[in-house]
Amino acid sequence: MAGRLSHVASRIMAANGVVSRSTPSSLRLRSGMGLPVGKHIVPDKPLSMNDELTWDNGTAFPEPCIDRIADTVGKYEALAWLCGGLSFFASLGLMAVLNDKASKIPYTPKVYPYDNLRVELGGEP
Repeated sequence: MAGRLSHVASRIMAANGVVSRSTPSSLRLRSGMGLPVGKHIVPDKPLSMNDELTWDNGTAFPEPCIDRIADTVGKYEALAWLCGGLSFFASLGLMAVLNDKASKIPYTPKVYPYDNLRVELGGEP
């Protein structure tokens, strides 16, 4: 059985197999889509100092690689949001520590029959 499977696998991967026939044609044609980022531009003069900070994919409007946040959020507002978020998670963790039932009852409570032995332990019959 293993010999037959290896024979079939070697025929698929061989020179006239499916893989060797499909790979060159798919690489050559690129499925009709071309390169993913447009034409590759070979520089003919020295690049500027911060050229790596611009994503130029051949369109009319190259984009900056680093997102520039406009002056919509100041540094003190950002600090307030950061402190608010951290204090929320700190208070959530503190509430989880305070409400930890496993630390208050370190043993498993026993469950007895007959309504947890209510009458046997002096309760109303």
